[in-house]
Order: sequence, then structure tokens, then C-alpha cells
Amino acid sequence: MSELAGLDPIKVRHEKLNKLQELGILPYKYYFEKTHTSVEILENAEELIEKETYVKFAGRLMSLREMGKSKFGHLQDTYGKIQIYIRKDVIGEDEFNLFKYYDIGDHFGVEGKVFKTKTGEITIVVEKIELLSKSLLPLPEKWHGLKDVETRYRQRYVDLIVNPDVRETFIKRTQIIKAVREFLDNKGFLEVETPILQPIYGGANARPFKTHHNALDIDLYLRIADELYLKRLIVGGFEKVYEIGKDFRNEGMDRNHNPEFTMIEFYQAYVDYNYLMDLVEELITTVAKKVNNTLIVKNPDFEIDLTPPWERLSLYDSIKKYTGVDISNMTREELLKLCKEKGMEVEDNFNRGQLIDELFGEFVEPNLINPTFIYDYPIEMSPLAKLHRTKKGLTERFELIVAKKELCNAFSELNDPLDQKDRFLKQMEFRRLGDEEAQMMDEDYVRALEYGLPPTGGVGIGIDRLTMLLTGAPSIRDVILFPQMKPENKQLNK
Repeated sequence: MSELAGLDPIKVRHEKLNKLQELGILPYKYYFEKTHTSVEILENAEELIEKETYVKFAGRLMSLREMGKSKFGHLQDTYGKIQIYIRKDVIGEDEFNLFKYYDIGDHFGVEGKVFKTKTGEITIVVEKIELLSKSLLPLPEKWHGLKDVETRYRQRYVDLIVNPDVRETFIKRTQIIKAVREFLDNKGFLEVETPILQPIYGGANARPFKTHHNALDIDLYLRIADELYLKRLIVGGFEKVYEIGKDFRNEGMDRNHNPEFTMIEFYQAYVDYNYLMDLVEELITTVAKKVNNTLIVKNPDFEIDLTPPWERLSLYDSIKKYTGVDISNMTREELLKLCKEKGMEVEDNFNRGQLIDELFGEFVEPNLINPTFIYDYPIEMSPLAKLHRTKKGLTERFELIVAKKELCNAFSELNDPLDQKDRFLKQMEFRRLGDEEAQMMDEDYVRALEYGLPPTGGVGIGIDRLTMLLTGAPSIRDVILFPQMKPENKQLNK
């Protein structure tokens, strides 16, 4: 190998690749018959040793140490690492000498029998070894200690290779989604799919992403919520439906927000928000016990106890508890004055609902660690929720706050088509006054309600935030495999 290449590990790897090809060795194979995973070998080691079972295992080479005419290394698959023991007199001199062209990070398939070393480590005695894929970039030696977390998120493939705890987080995410599905399936819910591209976006207060359909020559929006289509299905006769899918909101990014995120929404006919509080509590505790085997969650900053029953507070009472001010009868002007007196940065054109939301976010949310249901929201904040049956000006809506952030939003659904149309009109007025997140008028949804939506309860839960909660992850980027990032190349979008 050239002296120049010796100074550059990437050039060294390319020269090794060329040498292997010169020797007639295919560095990128098509197939390997893997008979056992690492966890299967570890969990069944005694039986494999006793029966002298021949195993075929494949994985990425993560370590290698020389011991004269033998080598010890570790191959890593999805589930963990297995030690391999390579002897020149077993695999042959020619194959043994090829190791000078191999590197940490290469993929190998090995065949052999299992034994236990003197130190008790389960090991495969390699009888055959085959290079499956040559790695041309070296793995970072101290990846876990890097301060540039953006590099970890941007190059998730490397993060997954070298950080087992990251792989565990995403395995647990899959387990969480599976457990949520099982819970709802067992309750008789039907999983459905609704449009992601929508001519009118709705179901939440958020700015959408906009695109254009060339064939129809119309603008379409990436959905911000699944709600209005799922409730159309309740109108159509399905009594319990749910959807797990991506939603998209054209908003800022922080530790709790990513513009592309995963939600589960479920709707049930003939129930109200009181029923849903109990159902949500049962759902989340069931999932927590299934994936964590405990209701105690350790967050980097605090410990969370999910043991029911969970605290329940009305929105107005929660603000009074943490500010000492009863805002229940305050006008918009009085709320604006209160916010400014408390040093909050709010816009003069904020409506009453926005000001209440700002107060809640500033003074209440940061105090809610253990799960707390906040219920009975003003009508200005809840354009799709049913009017409260006894409290004027309020709606039957609740949010679940855990670890200082919203995890769930739910309503007794508004099923009066005339009231719904009036709410949409008020939202359109908010838009005219500058609220870019106010909802659009959806005439077809109103028409669906005119056919009759039975009494219905609906829930939305952020899957990413639920995963953050149950894994103790400090940022939403830690639970999304490929979070949205700024482009590496500033010319990318030009």
C-alpha cells in the first residue's frame, strides 16, 4: 500500500478494497444464510454447546485483537454482540492472512460451534468466515462522547452502529406502538387510513405544508391532524376507529417539536370526555407496564410516577393554583393586561384563547411532572369540542400533561352542525385578524355532520412524546430516527 494512503485511513480502506478485488474476492456479497441471532445464541448457549450445534451468524465487526496464530473479535447484529474465535489452523492460512485487508466496521458471516471461554464468555469457534460487505469509512472511536449531537441525528446510521442504547430506544418505540395497537384492538377499535394530502387542512390549530397537484392543478396540504376524516367515518357507521400515522405542521423545532411527527387518534361513538379520561389512563398505564414492567419512569431531570388515579384539574383552577388569579370571568382586555403585568411577551392582537394558553404554558405546565388531566377549556381554544353541558363559555375538552408537556388532547366531540359552522366562521375571523393557525372552513365536514354524528369522544396522543416519556429521552430528536435537520449544503434547496 502506498505511503500516501497510509496517512489517510479512508484511502487505506480503498486500497484494501482494490486488493481484495485483485485477489478475486467479491467484497459485497448477495446472500448469507443466518441461522441464529446474537440473543438466540446467548439465551440458548447451554443447549447449543451440549448438542454441538453448528451455527451461522452474521454481523458487523466491532473489535479485533491479535493473539499470535489466533484472533478474538466481536460481531454485532441488531440485538447485541457475540465473540468470535478465529484460529489459523482451523480456517486455513490463506483465509487467515486476508485479515490484513479487513477492518473494524466490515460485515462478516461466520460458521462454527459455540463454546464458553475460561472467563465465561459465549463464543463462536469460527470454522468458516466470509466477508459480506467492506466498510470504506472508519467508525468514530469516541462517538458517544461527541458534543455535536446534531451529527448523531444527521448520521443516525452511525449512531445506531456504535450506541447500543440508541438501538434500544427505537426497539422500545416499536414495542410501544405495538402495545398501543394491541390495547385498542382488544377494545374493539378498527384501524383505518385517511388522506395525508388534503384539499382543506383541519383538526388542529397549526400552519400547514403546502404542495401542488399538477394533474388536477390544485393546491393540497399535508395533513396537520387526522380528526375530521376519522369523524366522517363515525358518521358513516363505524363506532370505534383509530389511525397511527404521520402529521405535518409548519412550525419551529425544539426539544418537543418536529415538523413531521407521529400521532395516534381514536374516536368512539356514544362516549364523552369523562369516559375518555379513564380510557387514556388505562391505555398509557397498560403500555408502560408492558414495555417497561413498571409505572415509575426515570427522566434525566426527575422521576415520574404513572400510578393511577391521576390528578384532575380544570384549566381555570390550574391557572388560579399557580398564579393566584381567578381568570374565569376575565375579558380579553383584562387577560392582555394581566399577561403584560406578569412580564409575558404577548401580541396585542391575541384573542382570549391565545392569552389563556400563554398563561397556562408560562405558569402551569412547568409544574406538572406526574400525569395531570387539565379539563374544561374555553370555547375560543376549542373549535371542535362540544359545549360544556353545565358551564357556560366552556367546552368538554381535556389535555393530559406529563413531564411538563402535553401528551394527549381529547374532546366530547362537537356534533351540532350549526354550532360547528358558526365555530368555523369565528376561526375564519381569527385568521382575518392575523392568527395564521386558526382553522379553515370545511363545508364538506359540516355536511357530514348534517347527516348526523352520534355522541362521540375523540383522543389524540403524540407517539413521539409517549416514547420520550417511556424511554426517558430528553428530546424528540432522540426518538425519531431521522429528525428534520438544517441542510448540510446551503445550496441544497437552490
